Amino acid sequence: MQRFFPVLIGLVIVLAVLSSCVFIVRERDAALVFALGEVRETITEPGLYFKFPPPFENVVRLDKRLQTIENNDPERIQTAEKKNLLIDSFVKWRISDPRLFYVTFGANDRAAVERLTAQIRDALNASVNVRTVKEVVANERDTIMREVLENVAVRAKPLGVEVIDVRLRRIDFAPEISESVYRRMEAERKQEANRLRASGTADSERIRAQADRERQEILAKAYVQAQQVRGEGDAKAASVYSAAYGKNPEFFRLYKSLDAYESAFADGKGTMVLSPKSEFFKFWNSATGQGDDTAPATP
Repeated sequence: MQRFFPVLIGLVIVLAVLSSCVFIVRERDAALVFALGEVRETITEPGLYFKFPPPFENVVRLDKRLQTIENNDPERIQTAEKKNLLIDSFVKWRISDPRLFYVTFGANDRAAVERLTAQIRDALNASVNVRTVKEVVANERDTIMREVLENVAVRAKPLGVEVIDVRLRRIDFAPEISESVYRRMEAERKQEANRLRASGTADSERIRAQADRERQEILAKAYVQAQQVRGEGDAKAASVYSAAYGKNPEFFRLYKSLDAYESAFADGKGTMVLSPKSEFFKFWNSATGQGDDTAPATP
C-alpha cells in the first residue's frame, strides 16, 4: 500500500493539472482567456476548450444574455414649456463585444448599468426638453423612444454594449403641475364639446330647412296633381252632363230642379218666401214645366 501511495498522489496532481487546463463555455456566457494579464482569446461559442494552467492562463466569463435595466425611480425631466414630468423607462441590452466590455467595466455589470442609466437620462432630456407636454404624453411618444434608442445605441457601442430596445413605461405629471394641467385639459374638452354642439345645431337646422323645403315641394307637386285630376274630372263630368243634356234637355232640367228641391228642403226646417209661379217652382206646379194654370197648385 505504501508503494502505491506516491503513485496515487502523482495521479491526483496530474488530474488537478489537467482539470485546470480544461474549461467549458456555456451558451449564455462569453469567455476571455488571459495570458499573463493580457487577453489572448475571446470565445463566444459554447463548447469544451483547453488552456495552460494558472498562472500562465486564466479565464473570465461574462454573461451575454439579454438583460434589463428597470428604472424604479422615475426621472424628473422638464419639457419645452418648463413643466416637470416623471418618466419611468426600461432598457433591454446585452454584451456585444466581450473584450471592449471588459476593458471598460471589467467583470462588473453594475458599472455598465450605471453608465447606461446615465446615458438614457441624457438622451431623454435631449428629446423631451424640446417638446411640449402634449407631444410627450400623446402625439410623439413613439418618436421619443426611437430617438432615445438611436442616441443610446450609438454611445453604448464603443463600450461593447448593444442596446436592443428602450421603452417609456409610464409618464406622470409632477404634483405641482397636475392640477393646472387637468384644468387646461378640462377647458380644452369643454371647448371641443361646445364646438361639436354648435356644429350639430347648425347641421340640424340645415337638415330641418332642407326637409321643410322638400315638404313644400312635395305638397306643391301634390296640389298641382290634385288640381289637374280635379280639372280632368270636372271636364269629364261636364262632358257627361252635356251629352245627357243634348239627348233630353227637358229631362235634364227636371233632374236639376229635383236636385235643387232636395237641397232646399233637406233639413226640413228651412223657410222660403217665393211666388208659386216663380221659375224655381215651374216643375212643382206642372210636371211638364210649361206652367199649366188649370192644374191646382201644390201647397
